[in-house]
Amino acid sequence: GHNHRNDLSSAVLIKDNHILAAGGIRPAIERARALAPHTSRIECEVDDLTGLAEAIEAGADIVLLDNMNDETIAEAVFFTKSRALLEASGGITLERVFALSTLGVYAISVGALTHSVQSADIGLDFDLPPGPNA
Repeated sequence: GHNHRNDLSSAVLIKDNHILAAGGIRPAIERARALAPHTSRIECEVDDLTGLAEAIEAGADIVLLDNMNDETIAEAVFFTKSRALLEASGGITLERVFALSTLGVYAISVGALTHSVQSADIGLDFDLPPGPNA
């Protein structure tokens, strides 16, 4: 696989809090479209098929299917008919990736790659050479 978003400037990602603050999916997408550079992709998170329909109708380029089971994702792919790219996200494990890849989504986000990583214990200590201020 590969990343389809490398950083926050790669695309506009509309999450549930943005939708709430904007007053709905359509107003959130319309506002993002009005304010983002014309070359920006607009991606919108949804958690059901009703939200998917609204996001597609409002013009989302990519729709993030959040915490959906395989059956619902398959329905989403059938419903979308290439009108938007679909990303499966939320609760995705490495064990589930192959099955999801057969359903027709554009991207699969595996949060376990980052939120389950144990950080390295790295420190940086300086030793000053002996001198007049030592």
